[in-house]
Amino acid sequence: MFCVDALDVAAELAIPAYFFFPSPASVLAIFLNLPYYYPSVPSFREMGKAALLRFPGMPPIRTVDMLATVQDKESVTTRVRLYEFKRMTEGKGILVNSFDWLEPNALKALAAGICVPERPTPRVYCVGPLVDTGKKGGSRGDGERHSCLAWLDSQPRRSVVFLCFGSKGAFPAAQLKEIARGLESSGHRFLWAVRSPPEEQSTSPEPDLERLLPAGFLERTKNRGMVAKSWVPQAEVVQHEAGGAVVTHCGWNSTGEAIMSALPMICWPLYAEQATNKVFMVEEMKIAVPLDGYEEGGLVTAEEMEAKVRLVMETEEGRKLRERLVRTRDMALDAIKEGGSSGIALDEFMRDLETNISENGGCK
Repeated sequence: MFCVDALDVAAELAIPAYFFFPSPASVLAIFLNLPYYYPSVPSFREMGKAALLRFPGMPPIRTVDMLATVQDKESVTTRVRLYEFKRMTEGKGILVNSFDWLEPNALKALAAGICVPERPTPRVYCVGPLVDTGKKGGSRGDGERHSCLAWLDSQPRRSVVFLCFGSKGAFPAAQLKEIARGLESSGHRFLWAVRSPPEEQSTSPEPDLERLLPAGFLERTKNRGMVAKSWVPQAEVVQHEAGGAVVTHCGWNSTGEAIMSALPMICWPLYAEQATNKVFMVEEMKIAVPLDGYEEGGLVTAEEMEAKVRLVMETEEGRKLRERLVRTRDMALDAIKEGGSSGIALDEFMRDLETNISENGGCK
C-alpha cells in the first residue's frame, strides 16, 4: 500500500493503477483523510495521549492509538506517510481485505467522498476476508506435526486461550512474568508462544523458559497449559476446535483468522496500525475486548491479564462476544461464497480493470 511511486510507472505505461490495502477499511478511511485533517491540529504527541481525534464517519480515536510514525507533525516520517496517503487517492481503485457487513460506517464514509475533500475518492472494493482456512498439518517444513497440535487434540472443545504475537512479538522478562502469573491465576487452559526478550534475540534466539518465567510456573501449570518456544503454526492453532479465545497483537491477518474460527479476541497491539485496528475491533466491530496498560511501553499486569481472560471465558459479556463472533464468521462466509459481496466486488474490479485498460489503449 506504500508503493505509491508505482503510480508514475503506471502512467508512463498507460495502464491503470490500483492499490491493495491489507488492513481494515476503517483504517483506510483515516489514512486517506489524515493529509487533510492534520494541518488543522497540533502534533498528536503535543495533544497528549488521551486526546480524541475525530475523522469523518469514524468513532473518536485517541492520539496514542494512531501510528507511531505520525505522532510528530513535523517529522520526516510523518511527511512521508502523509505523502503516501494522499497519493493513494490517485489510483483508479483500492482493494481492501475486509467485507461489507463488517465495516458499514467506514465504507459509507468512503463512498460518500467525505474522507477525501479535494478530489474524488477512488472506488473501494472489499474482497475479503482473505484467509486460507485449509489445514496444512502444522509442520515446520520437516513434515513433522507440531507438538502443540497433539496437545490441543487432548483438550476440551473451546477451552484454550491462545497467546501469540506474531514474528515481532517479544516482551521483556518482567512482562513475561506478569503474563504467566495472570494465566496461572485465571485457572484456564492456555497455549502460549514465547520468544526471547528483545535484548536477547541475537544471543539467545531460543528462550530459556525456566529463567524467564516465574519459578515453578511450568510445573504448576503443566496439566492445563503449554508454553511453546518461539513458534507455533498459528493458522492451524486458531482453527483447532479446542480454541476458546485469542490474545492478539491485532495484526489484520491474525484478526481475519480469528474471525473465521469465531474466536473472541483480547487485544494487545504492539506496532504499525495495530492500535488503530484495536479501536475498531472493540468499538465498531465488537469482536474483541482491550487489555489496559500496554501503551507506550507500559506493563500489562497479572491482574489485568487474569481479569480479561476470565471476562471472555466465564462471563455473560464473554458469552455475548462469542455469539457476535459466530455471527461475524457466518457473514464472512456469506461474503466469500459464490454470489457473496466480496466475490461480486472482485468481479466488478476485474471488469473495471478491463475497461480502464481498454480506455487507456493498453500498455505502451
